[in-house]
Amino acid sequence: MKKMVAPSLLAADFYNLSKDIDIVNRSEADWFHLDIMDGVFVPNISFGIPVVEAVKKHAKKPLDVHLMIVQPEKYIKAFRDAGADLLNVHYEASTHLHRTVQEIHNSGMKAGVTLNPHTPVSHLEDIIEMMDLVLIMSVNPGFGGQKFIENTYHRVEQLRNLIEKKNSQALIEVDGGVSTDNSAQLYKAGADVLVSGSFIFNSGDPVKTISELKK
Repeated sequence: MKKMVAPSLLAADFYNLSKDIDIVNRSEADWFHLDIMDGVFVPNISFGIPVVEAVKKHAKKPLDVHLMIVQPEKYIKAFRDAGADLLNVHYEASTHLHRTVQEIHNSGMKAGVTLNPHTPVSHLEDIIEMMDLVLIMSVNPGFGGQKFIENTYHRVEQLRNLIEKKNSQALIEVDGGVSTDNSAQLYKAGADVLVSGSFIFNSGDPVKTISELKK
């Protein structure tokens, strides 16, 4: 298991986004995490393809793009062209998930699948071997700064067992309410990648905070 951190730009200062991109570039962070929300699949609207393109021009680390949108399969090539290195779609939004994952791979990106808090991990049993990453939502998607759902530890353990059972190479990512209060326990449960937004960018020293999350 790895210990990776992907700061979520949803919590960055959009008045001075270049400053926060530079902070992530200088830090021990592994990826940039970008949340795309359409106001339909989730009750919020964030940003879209032009922002992903702008971040890509200055990012020195891969872009982990999380689509919280309906019909994500329609936008695979658009986000590939915008600079996504890993494209993550929701299980709940993907009617033909197998086909969508194939198309993401055929477009030259790594493929991730996200599970909402209510979706059983077992639903991925027949596709987990195709996955590069599975994202476990530890809050209900749509807004930053929510309280961490404690059952997440159990879900991560379940997913780790499934990955090992199926001999999958998928990484486990956790997003929502992640901080140094729960990072160690998440890694212990089997997580590889922790997404954190408000906890990082609202701290006095984001570079130090990222380092602490990795430890």
